[in-house]
Amino acid sequence: MKTRPWFGLSAAAATFALLITPAVTQAAKSGGVATGDPAPNFTLTDSNGTEHSLSDFAGKTVVLEWTNLQCPFVKKFYNEGHMQAMQQQYTEGGDVVWLLIASSAEGKQGYLTADGWNSAVESQGINSTAVLLDTSGEVGKLYAAKTTPHMYVIDGEGTLRYQGAIDSVRSTKTGDIEGATNYVAEALEAIAASSEVPTETTTAYGCSVKY
Repeated sequence: MKTRPWFGLSAAAATFALLITPAVTQAAKSGGVATGDPAPNFTLTDSNGTEHSLSDFAGKTVVLEWTNLQCPFVKKFYNEGHMQAMQQQYTEGGDVVWLLIASSAEGKQGYLTADGWNSAVESQGINSTAVLLDTSGEVGKLYAAKTTPHMYVIDGEGTLRYQGAIDSVRSTKTGDIEGATNYVAEALEAIAASSEVPTETTTAYGCSVKY
């Protein structure tokens, strides 16, 4: 994980940075961040070689999706395009940023090179804003990401509003998506409506993150 100074940021980004910077140390000590607390800032390079910091997206809602395309729980949402459709639906207006984070270490299940990720994005029609490479696992451990998928929703003020499972049915069956409560969609709709998120924290399910 890289860090960089806050000078030169816009006023909105600087305010966001001030909110989230103190959370980094606390999150690192506790192994995660509590829902309702400031989300810790981080900087990662994407599969195209561009650096992104969480603070870059001040004023926007940010979805963090820990992923491993070889995991059957991830395939549940990607094989028939459900996750891709969600990504497109919520990012097309420009108010939501969707970041895939790949924390699989080199040599472990789910690891892909930058070129491998770009090929996967094209072949699977992935509609995330970016794929962020976290092969050291530092950001995953900062957020205590335990499974793939593991989902986090951060509002425009930098507050973590939801973390946990993508939905309420703990299975690998695509057919179980219909009828399940999608916690991420609920959180995004609530934030857009300036409402309370109905379910703020759940236990994520899926494959273990391959640190």
